[in-house]
Amino acid sequence: MPREQLARRLEAFLEEDLGFGDLTSEVLLPSGLQARAWIRAKERALIAGVEEATLLFELRGVKVTEWMPDGSEAKPGDTVMALEGSARMILGVERTALNLLARMSGVATATRRMVVKLKTAGFSTRVAATRKTAPGLRYFDKRATSIGGGDPHRLRLDDAALIKDNHLALLGSVTEAVSLAREGVSFTKKVEVEVKTPAEAVEAARAHADIVMLDNMTPGQAAEALQRLREEGLREAVMVEASGGVNEENLLDYARLGVDVISVGALTYSSKAVDLSLDIEAIGRP
Repeated sequence: MPREQLARRLEAFLEEDLGFGDLTSEVLLPSGLQARAWIRAKERALIAGVEEATLLFELRGVKVTEWMPDGSEAKPGDTVMALEGSARMILGVERTALNLLARMSGVATATRRMVVKLKTAGFSTRVAATRKTAPGLRYFDKRATSIGGGDPHRLRLDDAALIKDNHLALLGSVTEAVSLAREGVSFTKKVEVEVKTPAEAVEAARAHADIVMLDNMTPGQAAEALQRLREEGLREAVMVEASGGVNEENLLDYARLGVDVISVGALTYSSKAVDLSLDIEAIGRP
């Protein structure tokens, strides 16, 4: 995202939290009081969101004097960022910055665990996010997924034609849906079909879909779908994605089947935020 656009979005986050000002700090702290502060990790994590947190503080004139690059591995007690500037401004931005850092680091950490688990087991299967993100946070969740080594999948609905179960419920035919998508979208856009059965997987591949998503299939059902695609000579013609019900515990069960991508909604809607804290001290009183 361009810096100017990112700054506008982050400014909106600050305005939401600050309202007409930080009442407590304005009452308690002299306007000229300068301070140093440190954001520290309280648990092991893959850090993400430093770029965004830096800009948040800079928008209020606070200088970031030290930082861990996004993608760094932190252990308890490590300094993620060091700050210097107006005590009022540091405290005014504190919660917004910590919230974003904690969420993005949580998504990145969960993604990295899955990526490492697959690589350690010898698989090249991609881990992808989904659109299950809170409104307004999609860019940050997707960026955190990428920092963790995962694939962001679609950022928006206009990135690709993804024919889902509700589209099929209205049209009634996988073949017709793929045909309409092929006719209506640019050759530069992928056409993906969400299928519920091995038969639908074969139908989607025969209709020349680019990607077949095995939606909420058990490992047994997914294995049958892949076998059917191989028997029909269609496996190499499509990318196969497993989605729905996949988690860290059963991740390898799907990877062993030979799928190309595993998308996990839980990465962005239920990853645990990383525990971070901010400590501050006065430089000198005005």
